[in-house]
Amino acid sequence: MTFLSDEFPIFWRKARGSNVWDVDGNRFVDLTAGFAVAGAGHRNPRVVTALRQQIAQLLHGMGDVHPPEIKVRLLERLSEISPFPDTRVILANTGAEAIEAALKTARLRTGKPGVIAFTGAYHGLTYGALAATDRELFRVPFEDQLNPHVVRAPYPHPFRPPSGIAGSDDIGAASLAAVRRLLDGPGGESIGCAIIEPVQGRGGDVVPPDGFLSGLAELCRARGVVLVFDEIYCGLGRTGRLFACEHEGVVPDLLCIGKALSGALPIAACLGPADVMDSWPESTGEAKHTSTFLGNPLACAAAIASLSEIERHALAARAGQEGVRFFERLQALTDRHACIGEVRGRGLMVGLDLVRNPGTRKPDPELAGRLVTGALRRGWLLLAGGPDGNVISLSPPLTISRALLDSSVRMLDDLLLEAVASPSPAAD
Repeated sequence: MTFLSDEFPIFWRKARGSNVWDVDGNRFVDLTAGFAVAGAGHRNPRVVTALRQQIAQLLHGMGDVHPPEIKVRLLERLSEISPFPDTRVILANTGAEAIEAALKTARLRTGKPGVIAFTGAYHGLTYGALAATDRELFRVPFEDQLNPHVVRAPYPHPFRPPSGIAGSDDIGAASLAAVRRLLDGPGGESIGCAIIEPVQGRGGDVVPPDGFLSGLAELCRARGVVLVFDEIYCGLGRTGRLFACEHEGVVPDLLCIGKALSGALPIAACLGPADVMDSWPESTGEAKHTSTFLGNPLACAAAIASLSEIERHALAARAGQEGVRFFERLQALTDRHACIGEVRGRGLMVGLDLVRNPGTRKPDPELAGRLVTGALRRGWLLLAGGPDGNVISLSPPLTISRALLDSSVRMLDDLLLEAVASPSPAAD
């Protein structure tokens, strides 16, 4: 399952802040934050201290039977930062599990099995989450085992509108119209949930048009559909606000978070208001939804410390401020490199959409791959994202220095100049 070649990957030995060292002692600047996990920086000192203290006391609890005290402390902390006035929380071990908790909650709330998901979506690869994820590579081998009640609407991707809304003057309105047709068309009465990323991550760092999320919320609430925001990637400060949905002032019915939640260990959560979450019946002794490591003490300790660091250093605001400057410097590269079709994103979540030829929007995944390996040789970690693998996705730790951000732009500039000087034989 791990791709191997002569020049890829490196094997990590240690990390600190924005740096990673491999087994050969080479140091790299991590512009991925380890899949956006290290929001407060790799091996954040306060997270490490919290883990050491917890290790000395309790390593494992009994989740929903005899919960560890620190689990309650994390639930209280999540309630404090939640956008809901009266919050209930379901903890999970992974983001995919949090998504599945949300899907179950929507089913209990509405009694309806149907789910609207969106093109370009990535919600995880376990079966419940995979049904809502949109990419043939992930789905096709398992299609006959996935939830048949999931239908798909076009995500309003401004640069690459999906079929059905391409060519529309207002792709946000066109996408909402497509959602409306699903709800009002055959089988629409069985739809009880809509799930969406307020900013798509692995879909290519896509920000929907202004007004789309609020329009979707209005549409869902008018029809009693539970709206789930997947902020596992884009939440907890990444876009310049604590939650990405704050940019439009939209509060969903359920909110899923993970990754930067602990910055270190597997833990995620599904948050919601009491009137939605209390659709779960009170336990009579056997939990309807649980797992062995639910509310693991170490993961909870890391999460409390990580949330405190995000707040203490105002990392959401910092991501917004540094992100504007970073975006402007990356945008300036488009004047020098016609292969950059678009720079897009919010905060410190930015994507460079690479195109095959000037003036076209044909994706160039081969160039993206060359940039990833070229950066690796220079001591930088990049990811290629998007459905076509042609988007250079930049999601560095929110603690990264301005000097390193500036250096990363110069590095990308140099790599792109090299690519022009020695084009791939595959280029047309």
